[in-house]
Amino acid sequence: MLAGIGIVLITATACGERPASVPPAAGPAPPPSTSVSPWPEIPTRPGGSQQPPQGSAPVPASQLDVSKLSEDYPRQVSVSADGKVLYIRAEEGGCGRATGEVQQETADQVVVNLRETQSNLQGRMCTMDIRYPLVSVPLSEPLGQRKVVLVSLKQNR
Repeated sequence: MLAGIGIVLITATACGERPASVPPAAGPAPPPSTSVSPWPEIPTRPGGSQQPPQGSAPVPASQLDVSKLSEDYPRQVSVSADGKVLYIRAEEGGCGRATGEVQQETADQVVVNLRETQSNLQGRMCTMDIRYPLVSVPLSEPLGQRKVVLVSLKQNR
């Protein structure tokens, strides 16, 4: 019986030892990254980009008109370095596909229609998930100080 207890104790202490071939870690672990993205990690469509391209910048809230969006619709808009492309966080779900297109461009504002197009669903199963893909919308002129008006539309095909 004592031999059995001795074997258990030897085995238990041997499991806690570091093998001689593995060197101890050199110094403390590096601190975690402190860079914070202005765009949170949220579900997008498979293969979709989570972030606007490098060099783009968020459009200030004071330059956005989101009064035509539902309360829970994303309000994230970024503009390319040259000012000619808007990157907008849209909303889609199930079999829907989100797109964005310029409805009107004037010297004062750019009106963008955000659509979720539903395919013909006869006989097709769709998931109940909600995704927030990034859609790109080209402009004919750089955005500059113009206001961006976002309008959400749904459409069946």
